[in-house]
Amino acid sequence: MHVSIFQKMLASVGIGSAKVDTILSKAVYRAGEMLEGTIKIYGGTSDQQVDAIYLSVYTTYLRESDDRKVTDYAAIHKEKVSERFLITAGGQKDIPFRFTLPFDTPATKGSTRVWIQTGVDIASAKDPTDKDFIQVEPTQIAQHVLQEVERLGFRLRKSECEQASRKYRGIYPFMQEFEYVPMTGEFYGKLDELEIVFLSQTAEKAELLLQIDRKARGFGGFLAEALDQDETYVPLTLTKQHLSSIHDQLYRILKKYS
Repeated sequence: MHVSIFQKMLASVGIGSAKVDTILSKAVYRAGEMLEGTIKIYGGTSDQQVDAIYLSVYTTYLRESDDRKVTDYAAIHKEKVSERFLITAGGQKDIPFRFTLPFDTPATKGSTRVWIQTGVDIASAKDPTDKDFIQVEPTQIAQHVLQEVERLGFRLRKSECEQASRKYRGIYPFMQEFEYVPMTGEFYGKLDELEIVFLSQTAEKAELLLQIDRKARGFGGFLAEALDQDETYVPLTLTKQHLSSIHDQLYRILKKYS
């Protein structure tokens, strides 16, 4: 009896408590795809009451702090995958899960990282956690946009998630930016860079913002560049029905502002 009480005391401070291991069906996903797997709970040295198990999708992003950029993280989605149950000492319980990865999950390009974090709520104990990094590919629409930009002679210089400005902030505190530079083709020598930001996405639609940065030409051009007037912001809405015409739409916009 004394041993049992001692074990419960140890468990309540997180010693000898349950362990958790989340196993995903695969490591590479497309934003908007179904994510599935199994959570394995291993009992510790005493019975423990598990109040709930949650899976959270997190990503990294850069934000301004005291005039410098620091890496922070944000939750994109949280899914409750179990109700209350008892995990017995030395026992094991498998909990299958299945949920949709949000369409606004950023692609893991550049410095951006995405992971699934498992949290287990155990009363009066150190809650066990597990962290699994995944590779995320862009949505079908986003993939087409990025491919067509490269077909127009641009190459990706960097991609990162940055803190969203108040004007463009949606449900998340960040936006993913893709920064391209013209290396060949018609826009080489006419544009300095092209930035593409995906403001929001669904299965059928993507809201974009293009930042087109022109090269300075002549005194007026240099003056405009000094005043940041050489940058043009163009909002663009694309649907799945536009997939075949994305190349032409991007060309017309770039031609107009180059």
